[in-house]
This record gives sequence, structure tokens and C-alpha cells, in this order.
Amino acid sequence: MYVGTLSFDLLLGDVRSLKEKRSIVRPIVAELQRKFAVSAAETGDQDLHRRAEIGLAMVSGDTGHLRDVLDRCERMVAGRPEVELLSVRRRLHGDDD
Repeated sequence: MYVGTLSFDLLLGDVRSLKEKRSIVRPIVAELQRKFAVSAAETGDQDLHRRAEIGLAMVSGDTGHLRDVLDRCERMVAGRPEVELLSVRRRLHGDDD
């Protein structure tokens, strides 16, 4: 069994309120969950208007499949025009860890 995680540090565009921030972050989280069957949530910077941290996790029996899905998730978030991807942290954990 392997567990893969990604943590995205995002800079949001012209956002002036937490309500506007939610209107950008929620669809990204929902799309990650729907398209890739991963667990995803806003995991940090909840009190900042223009910054967001989204974390996701996935469990798989095959590291190749796990890496492929994480790569596609990263490309999807990086391709969103309303956010700037500042950094991504990726971790893979196996039975030996």
C-alpha cells in the first residue's frame, strides 16, 4: 500500500474577501475530488484573502498509478487561470516507512 500527498501553496488573483476566496477554492477542491477520486481540502491560510493551501491524499497499491494521478492533479491546479501556483510539496509513503 502506498499513500501519496500533495500540498499546493496558491496565490489568488483579485480577491477582496473570504467569501470571494471560497468561491475560487471550493470549485478547485471539488474538481480534484470528482475527477481524480482523491481526498482534498483547504488545509491552511484560511484567514488570508489572497493565499490558499490545498492538500490532497490518495491511497494506491501501485506507485506508477499513484504518481500518474498526482501528476495530473498538479497539472490541473497549475492550469487554473484564477490562481498562481507558488509551490507544491509531494510526499510518497510506502509500507516500509
